[in-house]
Amino acid sequence: MPRYDHLELVRLPERLPRRKTGGGGPPPQRNPGGHSRQLSDELDEAIASQRRRRRPDSVDPSLILRVQMHGALQEDEWAKVGLTVLSSDEDRTLILFADSDELDEFRNKLDSYGQGTQPGRQNPAYAAFIANVDAIAEVAPRDRIGMRAREEGLVEVDDFQAGVEYILDIELWDLGPRALRERKLDDIAAYSEALGAEELDRHIGPNLTMLRLRADGTVARSLLNIEEIAELDFPPEPDLTTSELIERPLADVPDPEDATDDLPLIGIIDSGINDHPLIEDVIAGSIAIPDTLGTADDFCHGTFVGGIATFGDLRAQLGQERLVRYARLCSAKVVDDRGRFPNSRLTPRLMREAVTRLHDEFGCRIFVVALGDRKKLIEGSKVGPWTQTLDELVRELDVVIIVSAGNHQPRGGNRIEEAVTEYPRYLVEPSNRLCEPAGGMNIVTVGSLAHSNGLGRQAQENIGIRPIADLNEPSPFSRAGPGVRGSIKPDFADIGGTLIYDGQAIALRGGEARPEAGVVSLHYRPIDRLFATYSGTSYAAPLVAFKASQILARFPDASANLVRALLASSAVPPEEALRRLEPLGGRAALDLCGHGLVDAERASFSDDARVILYAEDELEIDHFAVYQIPIPDAFQTERGRRTVRVSLAYDPPVRHSRLDYNGVSMGFRLIRGCEPDLIFEHFRQRTAEEGPFPRVENRYNCDLSPSSTIREKSSLQTASVTFSRDIQQYGDNYYLVVRCAGGWAGDVGRQNFAVTVELSHEAEVQLYERIRQRARVRT
Repeated sequence: MPRYDHLELVRLPERLPRRKTGGGGPPPQRNPGGHSRQLSDELDEAIASQRRRRRPDSVDPSLILRVQMHGALQEDEWAKVGLTVLSSDEDRTLILFADSDELDEFRNKLDSYGQGTQPGRQNPAYAAFIANVDAIAEVAPRDRIGMRAREEGLVEVDDFQAGVEYILDIELWDLGPRALRERKLDDIAAYSEALGAEELDRHIGPNLTMLRLRADGTVARSLLNIEEIAELDFPPEPDLTTSELIERPLADVPDPEDATDDLPLIGIIDSGINDHPLIEDVIAGSIAIPDTLGTADDFCHGTFVGGIATFGDLRAQLGQERLVRYARLCSAKVVDDRGRFPNSRLTPRLMREAVTRLHDEFGCRIFVVALGDRKKLIEGSKVGPWTQTLDELVRELDVVIIVSAGNHQPRGGNRIEEAVTEYPRYLVEPSNRLCEPAGGMNIVTVGSLAHSNGLGRQAQENIGIRPIADLNEPSPFSRAGPGVRGSIKPDFADIGGTLIYDGQAIALRGGEARPEAGVVSLHYRPIDRLFATYSGTSYAAPLVAFKASQILARFPDASANLVRALLASSAVPPEEALRRLEPLGGRAALDLCGHGLVDAERASFSDDARVILYAEDELEIDHFAVYQIPIPDAFQTERGRRTVRVSLAYDPPVRHSRLDYNGVSMGFRLIRGCEPDLIFEHFRQRTAEEGPFPRVENRYNCDLSPSSTIREKSSLQTASVTFSRDIQQYGDNYYLVVRCAGGWAGDVGRQNFAVTVELSHEAEVQLYERIRQRARVRT
């Protein structure tokens, strides 16, 4: 098959602000006087309670309120009365901050509203604001206890025991400027140390402020009463499992081809990478954070991950005459020989330092974080500091960070046989949701597919050894989405091995015990044996990194957004997975496979009957862009299925304390049969004097799938439409409209993004040359 350069997607020159749609209904009917008194009393009680708990030595005491809203969250109105939104939840709960207890402006509005409707007015003063406030309260101490601590049975303040030592991660509310947050952190650290605690680490990022302490339970109780603390929890625990060696080595290893310095570089943030003879010459460098960890892989994880990142499918390569390394490696060791994060570093700071150093010291732009916090599941619209940090780094450094979806043992104990009989239903159970940091917005999350049924020769002799999944079906241990705000996660799925049921042992076995059930990569102690086999989503993630590196090798100057968009443009869910998941209905396929299995060849090259046009661009907030897509005659009239697929990637600012996690949103529409003037007039902002906007009839909108309602929750979006009839009546140009909407980060200026459009025909139709004549080649 021929391999052609992708073509340029041409943007039409007008740059106009987009039309905004209204939202929100009328406030609920209230008794103004009674409602005003209720809110005033609740406010007084919340302030009095915080004053009673406030330490006499506290610096700049803060007022933190919990407010339950009925309708719109009214952030602008809260700002006008001196309150800043710190957090928002799906149940329309706000956490608000003020640097004073007075709140005179808010009390004045409460009083004005409480006077009822005045002559000449239809509603009480400030009804649109005050009537939408259901209740005001304080943030109770127990509300600050984090999920990991709750899972350990510490759900009340008094559950923290005197005389018991805890390692505590403390996150402060995002109270504003860095200097203010530093001062608050210093104050809390000094207070904790005065009570006998030991500071282990601290982190102050763009929005995150965190402190790690070793402290007695009595100190934890005191800290839970401090208003500025958003959460007190235990540190994350990496989702790694110790693995056994395979019993038989793979012999007759082919010699590796010489590697060149221009190979793309992949950063492995894991347990280190050892100087294995098959990769020692492609390791650009290694660091450890902290340095006392050393760079050697003593946990048998990082070397295995690194082998997949550079070789891809090593099992297939071992049958060839020579081994090919497709990428170089650099390593940041962040876990010890037991697979645990060091207590001396907060996880967000650890991740920021690892990614930043590999980026700055070695020029790395693709990273694998095949780690996860198995106790921190992604629920609703909230993720944690680890996730936010990785999402921030994607935007700040223009890098691709690829993480694993996480692993979950499907069944245990007396129910272990259900791992076979209940597959795949348990994959969509709430307990199998993605774990931190897999639910993020800007990172790439990868779930796992089985490479085979996992049965070896022994299964022929033992009827009690049963397969669970088959080729390209979801691995029994792979976790499911959605991600933050209901986004499509995982983004992709790739081969990570499977599990089998061993009836004789009454156990589930993966590649570490049964080589046929796992994927093949490098053993961390090559002096003992060269190869190992394991099963896990940790080994699907580096396969996607391997494919991303091939795209970056083809487009070395590409933005991270373009790499992500090209990955999405080539991904297709395996038919085997779709068939197996179809009985579950709903979003099962999206939540386990995402956009599907990436094809690096399709992402990197066009061919005769399949053409990719792309653009790297930026938009001002609340603006839109229109791109022209040439549609040749053969695409309009030639018999056969014809598909247009659009993929969009952008990297919005994020804040994990908010319901609207991403501060900017983007989306797209594909329009046919319209002149550009009508499209611009429909989408542009209009004044009242100009009257209503002209409408684009629905028949001109291409019915893309998945719908905008589903895809626009993600910062990596792909959707397609397929035609089988003659579409000549819609003309030889289609138009792609890309829109950028501001949220809480509406002042960020411009949002970078990349967009691709793929036109493909199932017949051997010469599309490329006909489109090339109307477009420009991009190399």
